[in-house]
Amino acid sequence: MLLSCGTSKTVRESKRVIKGDWTLTSINYNQGGTYNVTLLQDASKECFENSTWHFVPNNNTGTYTINNVGCETGPRYFVFTIQEIDPQTGLYDFLLKPTNEKYKSDTNYGFRLKLTALSETSMQWQQSVSVAGNSFIINMNFTKQ
Repeated sequence: MLLSCGTSKTVRESKRVIKGDWTLTSINYNQGGTYNVTLLQDASKECFENSTWHFVPNNNTGTYTINNVGCETGPRYFVFTIQEIDPQTGLYDFLLKPTNEKYKSDTNYGFRLKLTALSETSMQWQQSVSVAGNSFIINMNFTKQ
């Protein structure tokens, strides 16, 4: 019996592709309607759209910067982990843990997202939440800069 330690080839390849600069171009939901959503317990959908993201996979760190006027602008720091779920479907768990000052006291604080699509030029995350007892999916669509 052979046991393998370390990261799978699929996750290593994903880290290579995710490396660099991305723009969060659009956010949409699996249900129609108008919603007042605060993403990552930080800002609204409108503030996050066109935010810039930088990923450094060799140490699993990154930043995102809110750029929109009328929003609390500036960089936010995080660490991330990509965990393989099912290599057949290509779906992953993506754990993003903010490291900004307001989160430093809570080391268990983070957001579990699904990395549902990743190519050399685009990426999609999905976050499942419950609204009035019903499943609600937030899609975050990125393009590589």
